[in-house]
Amino acid sequence: MGDYLTPAELPHPKLKRTNTGFTPNQIIALDAAIPEAAKKTWNKYSLLKPLGGRNHNEEEPGVFNAEEKFEEYFVRHVETTLARNMYNCDTLAAYQATSNTIRDGLLVDWANTQQKQTIHDGKRVYYLSLEFLMGRALDNALINLNARNNTTTSLEHLGFNLEDVLDQEPDAALGNGGLGRLAACFVDSLSSRNYSGWGYGLNYQYGIFKQKIIDGYQVETPDYWLKYSNPWEIDRNEIQIPVDFYGYVYENYDTNTGEAKKVWAGGERVLAVAADFPIPGYNTSTTNNLRLWNARPTTEFDFGKFNAGDYQQSVAAQQRAESITSVLYPNDNFESGKELRLKQQYFWVAASLHDIIRRFKKTHKSNWDKFADQVAIQLNDTHPTLAIVELQRVFVDVEGLDWDKAWSIVRKVFAYTNHTVMTEALEKWPVTVLSRLLPRHMEIIYDINFFFLKDVERKFPHERDILSRVSVIEESEPKQVRMAYLAIIGSHKVNGVAELHSELIKTTIFKDFVRVFGPDKFTNVTNGITPRRWLRQANPKLAALIAEALNDPNYEYLTNLGMLKKLEPLVDDDTFLKKWDAIKFDNKRRLAGLIKSETGIEVDPSVMFDVQVKRIHEYKRQQLNIFAVIYRYLHIKKLIREGKSVDDIKKNYYIPKCSIFGGKAAPGYYMAKTIIHLINEVASVVNHDTEIENLLKVVFIPDYNVSKAEVITPASDLSNHISTAGTEASGTSNMKFALNGGLIIGTVDGANVEITREIGEENIFLFGNLAESVDELRHKHVYEGVKVPESLQEVFSAIESGLFGNADEFKSLVESIKYHGDYYLVTDDFDLFLEAHRKLEKVYGHDGSGHLHNWVKKSLLNVAQYGLFQF
Repeated sequence: MGDYLTPAELPHPKLKRTNTGFTPNQIIALDAAIPEAAKKTWNKYSLLKPLGGRNHNEEEPGVFNAEEKFEEYFVRHVETTLARNMYNCDTLAAYQATSNTIRDGLLVDWANTQQKQTIHDGKRVYYLSLEFLMGRALDNALINLNARNNTTTSLEHLGFNLEDVLDQEPDAALGNGGLGRLAACFVDSLSSRNYSGWGYGLNYQYGIFKQKIIDGYQVETPDYWLKYSNPWEIDRNEIQIPVDFYGYVYENYDTNTGEAKKVWAGGERVLAVAADFPIPGYNTSTTNNLRLWNARPTTEFDFGKFNAGDYQQSVAAQQRAESITSVLYPNDNFESGKELRLKQQYFWVAASLHDIIRRFKKTHKSNWDKFADQVAIQLNDTHPTLAIVELQRVFVDVEGLDWDKAWSIVRKVFAYTNHTVMTEALEKWPVTVLSRLLPRHMEIIYDINFFFLKDVERKFPHERDILSRVSVIEESEPKQVRMAYLAIIGSHKVNGVAELHSELIKTTIFKDFVRVFGPDKFTNVTNGITPRRWLRQANPKLAALIAEALNDPNYEYLTNLGMLKKLEPLVDDDTFLKKWDAIKFDNKRRLAGLIKSETGIEVDPSVMFDVQVKRIHEYKRQQLNIFAVIYRYLHIKKLIREGKSVDDIKKNYYIPKCSIFGGKAAPGYYMAKTIIHLINEVASVVNHDTEIENLLKVVFIPDYNVSKAEVITPASDLSNHISTAGTEASGTSNMKFALNGGLIIGTVDGANVEITREIGEENIFLFGNLAESVDELRHKHVYEGVKVPESLQEVFSAIESGLFGNADEFKSLVESIKYHGDYYLVTDDFDLFLEAHRKLEKVYGHDGSGHLHNWVKKSLLNVAQYGLFQF
């Protein structure tokens, strides 16, 4: 029958193919059982050969390195996937067809990666994060696949411009801040470094929110990022995992052994349905997986209620279920919001653990002694802490392990990354909410705490106070579950994310746990970033200049940033420095275009761009920055009143500068939203003051996200990382700015410490009180009052005078500093901040003289010394 199989030639029925994959032995057996004729037929039509663009040994070129192949599949997707043709293929359709074409090839690498990892049967790391701030996928894939040039040419042949096509992709709204971007860099680097690793998260339909600035206020609107679907998402509707909530717990006795067994009867069930996102590595065929869960009801439609006329209740179950994955971080100022957020966390970890256990049992059955050898689970902050409790529940209640054995395995599997040194920022859940939503888990938490406290009591028999200090249950009103404490107890390692942070958590918030477990349990893993996105994608001209200088046409330095050290001798090469500076200016012009389109404000790219973009929070001290901008404006106006010309001011006092802000405030965080309002009111006054010409502009870029960061970061002359010392765990935006040649003004906090050590104190502008002084200063504020320096009082007087709009709207912000303790030490650091600016402006050069030989040299050295902070 030629290339076709007879029934006798079919593989053995016991080797029937499934949608959940195979064990290593099954793959080998199945490969041997498939007749050669079948393999020949399959390979004839498989996408593996024509689209396997990273299989460099293939005689036939793939879609990633052959224009004709790309164009063939592009047209096919336009005509068959999108049901369009040459005449109605607009730029959006071009983006969708391009994404589908590139994704086709990725899926082959993805399938091969999963098969290789299954056959190897090694340990796999699972990264649990409630946020994955991925940004745009297409450009990242093109760079990681080394396909950008080919795709650019092919799209030109088809009548499209790559940059226009890339702009059609919305940012994936799966995260908010540094936590989510760190997770995105992690999964990218797992693939790039050929680790076997998956990410697990939630597939939010709307993200946190789309930020609009209306009359100077932040206004939250839905972020419809999936309006045109997501070509990078692979729906796995066959993977549906039931997740229960509410209900009750009862004991069931085994008639054979007489032992009692706890049974949780859930009162509400939803389904977790998988969606996969392939994560390609850079210069490798490894393509790992990010699995995100969608919440679906077990029964979408109650036909009986619909027929009875109760239309709202007929779809109530569907609405309750889908709300779980509707929005990142629902507002938890109300009880219902707290419960929904807790639902999100349990839904996600329960589905992920079920998937992990299923994958383990497929190969190792119930040989639980091997579980910790095969599975490592990293908890990104405390959000996934319920995974510890859930795994213990599955082992004890479902798999029948005794408590001690189960707990021993659990503690070997989990590791916990802490992201804060602030006690008030540590996640807690009311016992009442947790007991209602997850009654069996609350019992297990009490048991975990009981056995832990018994151990502590044996170690410290004469210290009763330590028991309450380390207890998972906080005896407050209402009682709370301390999730960070639970994460520490249930993990074998706890890491901070910068050296200073890791030391601080051992001496402050977790010092009692260091005594209980010993210092070896607590370690440091300094954050990093992926240079593929944050240099080559965000700043392609600089990346190319560096590659040329290093004689590295294949950009190998992007996976070995230590090579950047070779740039150091070029610090005295004026020709190279001019090229470096010209690229910065081009990036500033590009950012000026973004500012104009987003805000209507025209800025001069020849002035210093002074940037602070990050989540808005009092501890990050955007208020300190805008107060300094106000002081600068008031002083400029004073100098003009004294008869100084703008040229005099530029030469002797202040360089022209544009202060650029961006970031979102949590919907319920009133003070952060007040800071945004003040920034915009100051901008309105300053930008309309023609008397000061281009000496000062103030800009707030709305809806800050990854794609905007890719424009802002390369254009920065100076970036602000000015958190109160001892409050920022690490920060990663400081690393992105440094890698792009932007100088840093910052406090001795987070990763600023390690960046300073790498690049040298002379190449960074540090200021402010040190972490060891913070508690003493706060104590002094409480007992002696806050002393507002004269410079800052000028700023407060201007705000209170109504210069920047209704003074009452900023009263709470000013009074929190003047009369309520100034918790974040704005008064203590304000003059130091101003002095740091005076110093750095001398380096920049008031009249432009010395700019090339001072500022640009420091910019180059920031990049050359950067090697430590890569993933």
